[in-house]
Amino acid sequence: MFQKLFNRTGDRQKSDGQSQRPPHLIDLHEVVKAYATAAGDFLALKDIDLQVDGGEFVAVIGKSGSGKSTLSNMITGIDRPSSGSVVVNGTSVHKMSEGQIARWRGLSVGVVFQFFQLLPTLTVLENVMLPMDFCNVYTGRERRERAIHLLEQVDMVEQMDKLPTAISGGQQQRVAIARSLATDPPIVVADEPTGNLDSRTADSVFSLFEKLVDGGKTILMVTHDDDLAERVTRTVTIADGRIVDDVRTQRTAEPVVIRPLPLLQPNGVGVYAVS
Repeated sequence: MFQKLFNRTGDRQKSDGQSQRPPHLIDLHEVVKAYATAAGDFLALKDIDLQVDGGEFVAVIGKSGSGKSTLSNMITGIDRPSSGSVVVNGTSVHKMSEGQIARWRGLSVGVVFQFFQLLPTLTVLENVMLPMDFCNVYTGRERRERAIHLLEQVDMVEQMDKLPTAISGGQQQRVAIARSLATDPPIVVADEPTGNLDSRTADSVFSLFEKLVDGGKTILMVTHDDDLAERVTRTVTIADGRIVDDVRTQRTAEPVVIRPLPLLQPNGVGVYAVS
């Protein structure tokens, strides 16, 4: 079921019919991020090079203030590099306007936050449908059906008519994961997704991520939990804005070929058609 609902794949071949390895799904090259402070520029990221392929489960670890969240913000387009390039799913994110980035993010990257970020005045079902409404994908009936399917996968369909304030933190995070998958993005970026949860609930949420990776999704997770980090296929360690270690373990899913999304224009031309 995860394979059917959550995996968008395509076929890319050479003219002679032989398969061709796709470019990296995430490709950061010489990324620098500087923030202006009263004491001068503070370098949060320093010459970051990072490539991630389809089907990887990557944990980004490091001490508080090391640059973990800034790195994830580069990938999601929430923040911009001061210099360097950020290419995600075939799109040069660092070259896009704010108007382009919002729609691109809605289709290309599912974002899961530590504090859930569910809209309190919308029901659980409406929160999951929201990205589909914003990106104008699927029909109204299909949006509802897809949202229900996603909530079934995270064991939250029985709560779909409740407001977020009426469910627990762990349940809210499950809803947030379902919402991040609403438009079938190839990548899910999670920033401390278990930081607000008890160990048992955190393990349950992490198991959902493992199932998504098994279904072909690419997960990049910022975490301070070393125990959870040991269960991923790759661990990237950041210290003082630099990648100081990058360790790979046995993959749980083969790399998948992802069709690049077209560059989205502010007037809506080139909006990705969901098939």
